[in-house]
Amino acid sequence: MSIAIDFNHVVKKYGDQAVIPGLSIKVKEGEFFTLLGPSGCGKTTLLRMVAGFNSIEGGEIKFDEKVMNDVKPSKRNIGMVFQNYAIFPHLSVKKNIAFGLENRKTPKAEIERRVDEILRIVQIEKFKDRLPENLSGGQQQRVALARAIVINPDVLLMDEPLSNLDAKLRIELRNAIRKIQKEVGITTVYVTHDQEEAMAVSDRIAVMKDGYIQHAGTPQNIYHRPANLFVSSFIGRSNILNATLFATNDKTEIVIHDKHRVVLTNIRQELIKSTKTNVQVCVRPEEFLFTSDTNGLKGKVQRSSFLGLNTNYFIELESGETVEVIQESDIDTLIPEGSVVYLKLNQAKVNVFNEDGSVNLTEGVKNDAAGEVQSEVNNVAI
Repeated sequence: MSIAIDFNHVVKKYGDQAVIPGLSIKVKEGEFFTLLGPSGCGKTTLLRMVAGFNSIEGGEIKFDEKVMNDVKPSKRNIGMVFQNYAIFPHLSVKKNIAFGLENRKTPKAEIERRVDEILRIVQIEKFKDRLPENLSGGQQQRVALARAIVINPDVLLMDEPLSNLDAKLRIELRNAIRKIQKEVGITTVYVTHDQEEAMAVSDRIAVMKDGYIQHAGTPQNIYHRPANLFVSSFIGRSNILNATLFATNDKTEIVIHDKHRVVLTNIRQELIKSTKTNVQVCVRPEEFLFTSDTNGLKGKVQRSSFLGLNTNYFIELESGETVEVIQESDIDTLIPEGSVVYLKLNQAKVNVFNEDGSVNLTEGVKNDAAGEVQSEVNNVAI
């Protein structure tokens, strides 16, 4: 059975320090929900509060309509997968997976049926009689995942489960985790600091900083329309340029480096209270386009990296800033180092932030986060 998880003004303190000052968000039934952020942002602390390993100093965590604040971890019916696998070295794969069912006094025939089924789902049937020391890291993590799921928990919690694996295995296993989660349909809260991993597996992502959710939404919306400059810089790669925004009755345009003018039709006019204001413009590397128009941003190619499908160019602008530009690789042509080039922006995709970067002024931001950050977005005007 899957459930929804409701965080209602949740507070976590260590002494007088509030590491989570008052967080509110709802995880939907059956959703793969990822907590993403840098070290120390509060994501693992929040996960441990769901598990019951950390106390709650304010607010409520609900499983559906049941308040879980004071419920013991053993009574929460959760499955948990840790970074270090935490499987028993002296038990076979099958015995490891059956452990939780045996503790619950499940009938032997039912244990056999459910263990065999989960072995098939996580694709480790042929290893069922092996000891963990004879398994690879990826196989051990599949055992840990199977053990967490086989008890039919209401919630699956995963704390950096792939961080100990090499890059190729991480990609393989994250795809397997996503497939397995959809097959069993369990509500999952997943913690990672790896933004690519979060984008690959999640239905929704909550980007955290300093105990607050800065932006919660689909991977697509967070990438293309980040709520603020922190989110933009944390998810994917970003070129940040200082600019001036001019707003009149008939048009809105930004001016970069006092001469490159870009007309924008997707600025949130309700936030613009001045005809001229300083802004920051976020341009993803793929949102720069080479042009023959000498009115574009002038620069010189410093170096390039051919990566197969794409080529990454690093270009020094006249201002002295270096920007990264990603272009689809041409079969014959690579722009030589030292070449003078001109760049234009893909106006529909760039994001414009207010001067301190706290608010995206571009239309299309969809932020499910509740609390102070969202209130700031709704109330700001420039």
